[in-house]
Amino acid sequence: MTMTDEAPPDEAAVPEEASPPRAPRTPRRGIRSWIRGGGLSTLVFLLPMLFVFGVFSWSPIVQSVIMSLQVTNLLDPPEWVGLDNYVAVLNDPLLGKAVLNTLYFAALALLFGFPLPLFMAVLMSEVRRGKGFYSALAYLPVVVPPVVAVLLWKFFYAGGENGVFNTVLGWVGIPPQPWLQDAATAMPSLVIEATWAAAGGAIIIYLAALLGVPPELYDAAEVDGAGIWKKVWHVTLPQLRGILFIMLILQVIATAQVFLEPYLFTGGGPNNATITVLLLIYKYAFQNSLGGDYGEATALSVMLAVVLALFSWLYFKLTDRWSTS
Repeated sequence: MTMTDEAPPDEAAVPEEASPPRAPRTPRRGIRSWIRGGGLSTLVFLLPMLFVFGVFSWSPIVQSVIMSLQVTNLLDPPEWVGLDNYVAVLNDPLLGKAVLNTLYFAALALLFGFPLPLFMAVLMSEVRRGKGFYSALAYLPVVVPPVVAVLLWKFFYAGGENGVFNTVLGWVGIPPQPWLQDAATAMPSLVIEATWAAAGGAIIIYLAALLGVPPELYDAAEVDGAGIWKKVWHVTLPQLRGILFIMLILQVIATAQVFLEPYLFTGGGPNNATITVLLLIYKYAFQNSLGGDYGEATALSVMLAVVLALFSWLYFKLTDRWSTS
């Protein structure tokens, strides 16, 4: 074999030129690179927002924690009592009743108020004409001020034969019902009004989410012979899984803080059948004594916030994989 026929030398055998060693990264170099990358200017623009957020969001939280360790009515000088407020709240016999009523309200609201907006949004998305009109009609209860809505429904729930609902029932031979006067029907009556008042916002969110579902998925389901309910079950719900998880946790947090309906409808009655945790906080602050006992009220508020925070953290840990898979 001649020299021209010799194979070229293996390129891998040729030693590469060694790269110079990288200088160690020191804190000073890291700060300089951060400043050159625009970190300082970003921080300057963020400072006003961080200040406002700290003053109006975190400052009340810190003050509430401090107040929960004091006996104060905001008139006399506060007195430090440590965890006595928490012990007094936990020993209150009304606390168990308020927690059970809040859980009962939340369960009824989830049973009726969670699937109803999704059902209405799916129906409205199938309508060919007048979607804007139906959307505005569904959102109308949200526009009504909450106090006005409660007073309007209180007129509907009026007892006796002159109440609006009882009059309608009388047309079909059903006797008048004690909607708000009976402990068995008071809480479901509150849930019905709360569902009517809050469903519009959820419907609009679901309608917006439905626009992001690829139409070809529905076309493929129709080719396979799927009807509307099978399309909802096999296409719509899986595509909306993430937004469903978010809406569920938001509704749980909102129902755990229900106050307006029991306060304006029944004041917690009859016989404490509709007293909730937030209504109990209100009673601590404004109805227990002259000037109220804000220490016990803030103690119960901190306990509620901690429970909701732990529940939210656990919920997101459990549903993180389900919502993204």
